[in-house]
Amino acid sequence: MYPQHQHLPPAATPQAIDLLSAWLKKRLSTEAFAWFDTELRGLQSQAEQARWFKALGMAPRKLGKADLQPNDEELQAALALRHGLDPTEWSVDQTARMAFTLAFYKGDEQSFFQQMAMLVDTSEINELLAIFRGFALFPHPQALEPKAREAIRSSMRPVYEAMSHRNPYPFEFFDEAAWNQMIVKAFFLDSSIWQIQGVDQRYNADLSEILISLVQERWAAGRFIAPEIWRCAVPYANPEGVAVILQALAGKALEPELQVIAKMCLNYPALCAPEVVQAVKARSWAVDPNSLPWSSFASASY
Repeated sequence: MYPQHQHLPPAATPQAIDLLSAWLKKRLSTEAFAWFDTELRGLQSQAEQARWFKALGMAPRKLGKADLQPNDEELQAALALRHGLDPTEWSVDQTARMAFTLAFYKGDEQSFFQQMAMLVDTSEINELLAIFRGFALFPHPQALEPKAREAIRSSMRPVYEAMSHRNPYPFEFFDEAAWNQMIVKAFFLDSSIWQIQGVDQRYNADLSEILISLVQERWAAGRFIAPEIWRCAVPYANPEGVAVILQALAGKALEPELQVIAKMCLNYPALCAPEVVQAVKARSWAVDPNSLPWSSFASASY
């Protein structure tokens, strides 16, 4: 657990259920919401595994898969409920599945973990997306950490991104090894890191070394270098890494890569080698790197 976590306490579970239910009520037909509410209340009164699994499985058919598309007021309500909670990429059925899982919880940490482990092990991909996004809300988050690691090891990009993108869980609960694995995995899945919460707070020397090695491997193979690699490769670079960064600035890298290097040096000079900062400041930039949002450097597949 890296920073002081601000996870939702188990006592606030009813509040979370109420918020998710309110969002769904605004978006669902009367008939669809009635089904959701009936299943939710059934789980709250009698948390049976079979009923939970059935509700999870039926949610897309009964409610549809439309994007939640929260408005600004709802995004603020999410943050008020739980620091870092970001439902931007949730869907209606995922939101319902999270609510059902919260309703299924009855205060027994060991039982809840066992049930969640079974659910992760047996779920199809669409259920996994809801489950892993729900880690931001589910009780006893420390117990769920082994399953969270499974998500960021997944070879399926949507599953990986359900845990890594717009989710406060990794920032708060992953140790450095798991965090670094998550960042590096993004570049093997052709994903991006700008949606990962806490990137700027978790730069570290080991991550820089891993990514510098990846850059060298891709240079040698003549392969594409995702510009975002440099965001975590430049801070805390060792002497070999500094030499590689200077090679990039000398012409070995493409302009978007150079802009990322410059943006890092201009924003975090204390984390960057002085010679790299000097080389950045010596260059003329047609576009101010600081004027470019991190999202503009995302993988070419986005």
